[in-house]
Amino acid sequence: MPTNNIVQRRKTTRSKSKQKQSAAESLIDNKNDSNEKSERLHFRSRSATLKELTAPVSVPVPATVNCNSTSPQCCNGLLPTTSQLVNCCHDINCHLNAPLSSLRNSLERSRRSESRQSFLTETTNSTPTPIPTLLSPSKPSFAPLPTSLESEACKKSRSRSSELDSVKQLRKDDLSSVAFSKFTVSLRIDLLSWTLFLVAFLTRFYKLATPSHVVFDELHYGKYIAHYMRNIFFFDQHPPLGKQMIAGLVGFTGSGGNYTFTRIGESYAANVPVFWLRFVPALSGSLLAPAVYKLLLAARLQRWAAALGGLLVVLDNALLTQSRFVLMESMLLLASTVGIACLLHFQRCSLGSLRWLSTGVTAALSLACAGCIKYVGFLALVLAGYLLSRHLWQLLYDASLSNRQLWLHALSRLLIFVGIPVVVYLGVFYIHLRTLHRAGPHDSIMTSAFQASLDGGLASITQGQPLVVVHGSQITLRHTHGRTCWLHSHAAVYPVRYKDQRGSSHQQQVTCYSFKDVNNWWIVKRPERDDLVVGDQPDVIRHGDVIQLVHGITSRALNSHDVAAPMTPQCQEVSCYIDYEIKMVGELLWRVEILNRQSEGDLWHAIKSEIRLIHTTTGAALRFSGRQLPDWGFNQHEVVGDREKGNPDTIWNVEEHRYTKTQDQRERERQLLSAEMIPTQATKLSFWAKLLELQTKMFWQATQLPSHMYSSQPHEWPLLDKGIAYWLDANSSAQIYLLGNILIWYTASAGLLVYAALLIFYAIRRRRLCFDIPDSEWQRFLSAGDAFFVGYLVHYLPYFFVDRTLFLHNYLPAFIFKLLLLCYVLEHLDFLLRRHCSGRALLLLLVYRLSLMIWLLAVCAFFVKFLPLSYGTRKMSAKEIINLRWKDTWDFILHKNHALN
Repeated sequence: MPTNNIVQRRKTTRSKSKQKQSAAESLIDNKNDSNEKSERLHFRSRSATLKELTAPVSVPVPATVNCNSTSPQCCNGLLPTTSQLVNCCHDINCHLNAPLSSLRNSLERSRRSESRQSFLTETTNSTPTPIPTLLSPSKPSFAPLPTSLESEACKKSRSRSSELDSVKQLRKDDLSSVAFSKFTVSLRIDLLSWTLFLVAFLTRFYKLATPSHVVFDELHYGKYIAHYMRNIFFFDQHPPLGKQMIAGLVGFTGSGGNYTFTRIGESYAANVPVFWLRFVPALSGSLLAPAVYKLLLAARLQRWAAALGGLLVVLDNALLTQSRFVLMESMLLLASTVGIACLLHFQRCSLGSLRWLSTGVTAALSLACAGCIKYVGFLALVLAGYLLSRHLWQLLYDASLSNRQLWLHALSRLLIFVGIPVVVYLGVFYIHLRTLHRAGPHDSIMTSAFQASLDGGLASITQGQPLVVVHGSQITLRHTHGRTCWLHSHAAVYPVRYKDQRGSSHQQQVTCYSFKDVNNWWIVKRPERDDLVVGDQPDVIRHGDVIQLVHGITSRALNSHDVAAPMTPQCQEVSCYIDYEIKMVGELLWRVEILNRQSEGDLWHAIKSEIRLIHTTTGAALRFSGRQLPDWGFNQHEVVGDREKGNPDTIWNVEEHRYTKTQDQRERERQLLSAEMIPTQATKLSFWAKLLELQTKMFWQATQLPSHMYSSQPHEWPLLDKGIAYWLDANSSAQIYLLGNILIWYTASAGLLVYAALLIFYAIRRRRLCFDIPDSEWQRFLSAGDAFFVGYLVHYLPYFFVDRTLFLHNYLPAFIFKLLLLCYVLEHLDFLLRRHCSGRALLLLLVYRLSLMIWLLAVCAFFVKFLPLSYGTRKMSAKEIINLRWKDTWDFILHKNHALN
């Protein structure tokens, strides 16, 4: 009889399971019908859903569910309870999420309060939470078990009770160790990372002080570092952080910076610490390999692909060469790589956590340092802005985030990645300007006010000179912005006719002269007065006053009239008036306009007042045209009268100034010719005024670099068409030549094309709802494109719009991102072969991996072959040099006395 009962119950169970399966199938049909009407984003296949619904344990169908109900379905296809309805998905476009946001928020708050209450209860009572059982003992689902099964159940029950006892003991141990957990530090060592660092360290520091000669741009950077150590002002078009770091280390070793460099190839003096000058770039180059490895891991590449990326950095000859000398690129690349790696970690952290704050601040600091080493480093900050914007755009799609949380995400990123770089940038230049307080060889580039703020510079002529310009003041007028030159005149006159047969006034020439000269002196005169002496009551010149400017040596007044200028015929000629006793009268009156009178006042001050001289008759402004006069003008620069008054070249300032003490012309000339410059203390100029002027000069001067025989164009960089000769030994053909590992560079360029082709292929296929790769791999594919492919374009494309001299080393930041993309492409191809190859087709996967190993061995061979051009330590014959010339565009250097064969 009991056996018949068991059989009967089993039949009943089978019939119920069939009913459940039929209910599940009808539910699937209803779900598929509704999914055809919903968005494609919520599409799920029928087979996957059938597997989920028919699973007896993981997804049981509740007995209370009515399969014919018309209640809304979750986007995962189930009929929701309250919990399922709220936790359906986080998609803000889901039709269930819009009306349930308040319900979700209330449930989240209740769950948090319950978790806090449960934690307090557990810590107070120290009683573990019982492990729930799957079957309730009060409501058995089956008949009593046989005796043997009962004994097994008893054994399981005893084992379960022993497990509970062990859980209680563990809970007590955990509670007792809570107080000491904050003092526990766990240390993890990544052997691959350290191995990459050690290998890179050995290659970068091998014979670092060799050659003991000036190599390429060490000529400039070495001078700047020496100026830093002696507090002498210098001008460079790049930010100063890299030079500050090297100067700080060299100064710490005890060197005084008393050395100079005159030419490339010159031997370093015995007191020059060559090793320490090259230490920071070499250390940065050594750290670049593990930094690339960590960046690839942060991008969720497999460890072998990340290690491959670090190894390729070690084996590239261009990165090796650039890391061994006093150059800035290795520090720039390290800062950019660390910044992007920390940024990828930052985007995966929860808002407000300690890891979120630390990785965000580190990323911002690193990216700011990259921009403060070279301005091209700010391209990495542009890439970071793109990644942050794209991540914020994805967060807008998340229905679990409230508007307040979204605003916190946006504002916190703005504060971290804009505020911190601005503070770092200002701090670096504050240190720069505070350190370089002594006058140096580059003072003439800056304005008179800037020079006057330096010890021993223009301050040598400003002490004791009057501050306010008055009637009878002897002044020199300097062109304030742009090229450094002073208003100048001499006895020579304009030719009667120019080469284009235009006539001139044949008056005395007025030019802008780039050197200090006695003919730069002018005397300020009131039109109604005949004397030039400054009396006991000086007649102060103010904004809007009309004056005459009399040339100090020739005593002729500044004049302009409606005659075309010699080199700029659309403007009018400026001259010093000569009375030829003809009907051409002099037009000698000029009105003084003080442009910065809001800060300097209405009085005309020497040094600081920026003025514009307006010709009262024609309304033209005195302007430096920038054109150079021919031989009859002694190749000086043209000065014209321009009726377009807004040009910055119409701005002038008084630099040197003294009062006229005698009326006798010969005595005035003698005083002008014998005047001496007496050293005095510096005048004051605010940090913000100096920073603004220095930034203006840096950006303007960047376009004035001369051409170079080893310069190249951006289209020549990806395939390594042209390198740079850095150094040549005076006694042999040993040389240092910037050239990358050609196999790496060509393979990386091919990787760009492969990624672009796959991106187009996947995009088209997914548009047709053909999903060739899993969604997780597709997201990883897009992430690699965002970080690496876009990073390459951001660092490469701007150079096509730059009108200045460029070199191969300008491509290295873009090359790093191309290298990173290559590592992902190689891993992705391995993934595709593993996914689609089976059976005999697995042979393709083995061939691919074998080819990858052979390619890596070839990379090592190429690296070793071109090492003599990276180190420059081995004397090479002309034949050996020629054998390394694999491309006709590689311009190696050979001595003339060496045969070419």
